[in-house]
Amino acid sequence: QVHLVESGGGSVQAGGSLRLSCAASGYTSSNVYCMAWFRQNPGKEREGVATIHTVNARTVYADSVKGRGTISQDRAKNTGYLQMNSLKPEDTAMYYCATGPPSWGACTLRPDGYNYWGQGTQVTVSS
Repeated sequence: QVHLVESGGGSVQAGGSLRLSCAASGYTSSNVYCMAWFRQNPGKEREGVATIHTVNARTVYADSVKGRGTISQDRAKNTGYLQMNSLKPEDTAMYYCATGPPSWGACTLRPDGYNYWGQGTQVTVSS
């Protein structure tokens, strides 16, 4: 059974940085999967932020975080990271880690492409 645990959220002023972590258990070194970060505010749709293919390390970013966010992984630890710089108040949200199989070898930012989800970590950016 796959289990995802996020950490690293918190409160930061605009212009600051945060590094979110997602520890995944239940995978082996031979598993091929996508790890993604999503965010959501109450009453809003869940938005895909970034995703990484755990084997070829190809990444996809939402336009809203391009140039400010970097997704990475440590395969040995089955842990993924999202480094967010130059944070803006509009980045405030609950951030979720998710994993799922690639589709035709690629990773998507669509929530329906993921079948395992963490509990989330809150990021609050004040102006």
